[in-house]
Amino acid sequence: MAGIKTLIGFGPKISSSVEAMPDGLLLHENFLFSLFPMHAGMRQYWRDPESLLKWTRSDPHRVWWQDFLRDAGGTGFWHETYFRRGGMEAIYDDVLKPIGFMKFAPVVPARGPMFGAAARGGKESAAAPVLSEAELYGDAPKKAN
Repeated sequence: MAGIKTLIGFGPKISSSVEAMPDGLLLHENFLFSLFPMHAGMRQYWRDPESLLKWTRSDPHRVWWQDFLRDAGGTGFWHETYFRRGGMEAIYDDVLKPIGFMKFAPVVPARGPMFGAAARGGKESAAAPVLSEAELYGDAPKKAN
């Protein structure tokens, strides 16, 4: 039940964020995979990775992500990013059953060099991740296998 409360609480926040038309956001769509178990989602198309990364590191998204990583509120989160010129990356946080890439590709912990989306996607970003690995886990970064 906590997950549904979290989802309902975030709906208006996400809508307001989309209505603000962040630079580079081309399209935002909400959809429902299933009611039982609840599996809702959104799909976004961005002009380029730089616009997406800039937005994710600004408020309100930065605060949302920091809060979520500390307490998922009974929800799970996943995203998959596909790059127009090739490559993809994904993260699955508190997802109980394999979905997406998890069903056919090796799962690598998002630690060390795999901690940030830009690094996972083989892209460079001048900005640091929203929350450092040390802030999240309270320890030194781990090396990827």
